[in-house]
Amino acid sequence: MREDKLTAVGTSHAKIILIGEHSVVYGQPAIAFPLSAVSVRVTVTANNHHGVLIKSSLYTGPLVTAPATLAGTKHLVAELLRGLPADQRNITLNISSNIPAERGMGSSAAVAVAIIRAIFRFYGWTLNQDVLLHLANISEIDTHKNPSGLDATTAANASPIWMIRDHEIKKIPVTSRGYLVICDSGILGQTKEAIAIVRQKMERDPQGTTQHLYNLGQLTAQVRTLLAQDEVIALGQALGQAHQELKELGVSLPAIDDLITASYAHGSLGSKLTGGGRGGCFICLTADRPTAEKLADYMKTQGIVQTWIEPLATSKE
Repeated sequence: MREDKLTAVGTSHAKIILIGEHSVVYGQPAIAFPLSAVSVRVTVTANNHHGVLIKSSLYTGPLVTAPATLAGTKHLVAELLRGLPADQRNITLNISSNIPAERGMGSSAAVAVAIIRAIFRFYGWTLNQDVLLHLANISEIDTHKNPSGLDATTAANASPIWMIRDHEIKKIPVTSRGYLVICDSGILGQTKEAIAIVRQKMERDPQGTTQHLYNLGQLTAQVRTLLAQDEVIALGQALGQAHQELKELGVSLPAIDDLITASYAHGSLGSKLTGGGRGGCFICLTADRPTAEKLADYMKTQGIVQTWIEPLATSKE
């Protein structure tokens, strides 16, 4: 039901890929985690006959004149309100997000999920998970052309996700007591560039490149088991090995490699880039929160613009 007669709220959160970026494009599995510490909140209110208005850090004004960067939002809201009389479409969407864009954290999918939840609550409509993911994909196609579905599914769930492309996405159990430190390098991620680099390597050296992708798939399967067994030392080793495979694929950067190397002297059990690469974020696994906090403090002295700390085992439905 509508939260009151004039206002409704929808929320969502960021995501990180724990392991399996890039190899998931070639049929290998990936594991993604919801990042509850980094969130988006959308408030829907009725307005006085002004159509759909948007208020956000990127744009404020009528939705119909929003810039191309909000094409996914325009398409999504149009689909959500399709069929309603004009006098019932006078709403304002106030979007408040602390998810940084172009960092591989699923910002567009999280905004879409929060908008859908807020609008459904405002009008008192019933929303199930299948409908939520179908609608979120409308926005994601406009934003990413060929989305895997991983971002939207993780944004819509409180549990870690196991995914193989074109297969059912599954939730996985986590009992590990480790902590992740997510570090924003401040360098905009270059996903398209990174994907092109892997494609070129596949063309030049199909055997070697396929082996690296296969190795990432094997490590991802191993990580799934370790997450359920609370084997934090072995988990860290697997994550570190995954970064070496990603380096071989050419999707890291020397600046990020140097920071990852330094992290081991300050409590990391295993560190790797996360997301598309060529910038963006990297993650470090620690055994406990005090170590995570010390590592985060150190990283800030090395130029990291922002850090978040997330326990592995608190993600649950």
